This record gives sequence, C-alpha cells and structure tokens, in this order.
Amino acid sequence: MNAKWQKSMLDYFTKGEVALWCVSAALIVLSFLLFGGDNPFTLAASLIGVTSLIFNAKGNPFGQFLMVIFSISYGIISFTFSYYGEMITYLGMTAPMAIFALISWLRNPYDENSSEVRVNRLKFKEILFMLLLTAMITIVFYFILAAFHTANLIPSTISVTTSFLGVYLTFRRSAYYALGYAANDIVLIILWILATISDPSYFSVAVCFVVFLANDIYGFVNWSKIQKRQEAEGALL
Repeated sequence: MNAKWQKSMLDYFTKGEVALWCVSAALIVLSFLLFGGDNPFTLAASLIGVTSLIFNAKGNPFGQFLMVIFSISYGIISFTFSYYGEMITYLGMTAPMAIFALISWLRNPYDENSSEVRVNRLKFKEILFMLLLTAMITIVFYFILAAFHTANLIPSTISVTTSFLGVYLTFRRSAYYALGYAANDIVLIILWILATISDPSYFSVAVCFVVFLANDIYGFVNWSKIQKRQEAEGALL
C-alpha cells in the first residue's frame, strides 16, 4: 500500500514539482542544522509549510489543511520573538481563513475532481471591496500592534496587509492568491533577517520564507495555466 501511495504521488506531481519540493526541503533542513538546530519545532513547521505550498500550487485542498497546521505552528514561533503581529495574524486570521478556504475548495471542485479546485476570476466590484477591506484591516492592526509594542512595527503591519490579501484571494480561489503570499514572503524575509541579528538561530526561518517565495511564484504560474485550461475546456462544453 505504501509503495502504491508513493507511486501515486510521483505520478501526481511533475518532475519539476518533485525537484522543487526536494530542493526546498533540503535548503530548510540545511539551514536548520547550520543555524537553528536546537529547535526541531521550527524545522517541522517549515517542512509542513513548504509541503502545503506544493499542494496549493496544484489547487489541491490538502494544501489548505496543511496550511492550518503551519499557521498555528508559525504563530507559536512568532510569539517566541515578540512578533505579536505575526502571531495575531497567523493565529487570528491566516489559520481561520485557511479553514474557510479548505471548505471553499472542497465545495468547488473542478469537474467533480476533488484534487483540483475550480479557479475563480474576481469581478471588479469585489476587487474594490477587497482593497477597501484590506486598508481598513491594515489601519486597525497598526494600532493593535503598536499597543502590544510589536517588534519592527512597520514591517509587521505591512505583513498583515499582504497576509490578508493572500488569505482572501485563497478563499476566493483566485490565481493571484500566490502573488499576495509572495509579497508577504518578501516582508517576512526582512522581518526574520532583522530577528537573526539578535538571534542567529532565526536565520533558518528567514531561509524558510525564501523557499516559500520560490514556491509561491511557481504557484501563481501553475494556477495561471490551470485557469487557462479550465476556461478553455469550459468553452468547448
């Protein structure tokens, strides 16, 4: 059964996707061994996170299930460095939204294929609503994070903005979700490099988000292909 499952996974992912995951996992493990070897929880969270991204890139709801686990784990890691913005964002927003996204993806399979979600195009009015809501959340969170004396307040606030765009677009099944998360990855790389200055063990977390950035860029490219294929097949029906 295990051999069949492994063969099924290899058939499901392209060689490029398998290579991307292997290289991503190797970089995470290497950075952990070199800079953060005293906290295996960080390693486990990072590996879960990068695995969720490769499933998300395929439009597979299992990726959202893994994202819930990663969000909780990352919230705990953020708490250890007083990145309360990250903690609040992931525990109070990303994790719950990942649950909603999981439900949305399961309810909207493409052509009754439970392993691929139906990609959605947002209407102009919804895009305006999303941007207005994002601005409101950014302002509110700025004052909340300031009240908590959050480390690196401005980057942390920007992280809230990009995180919300990512989770909203994921929930709405838009290919642009990956660009929202890619923007968030860039902010988080900066945040954790700043944290590394105080504690070198956090360098492994920074590397984790560099890897996430590469995976999110691939996610956007692949979802764009999936969207074109689904729309072309729909036009033929």
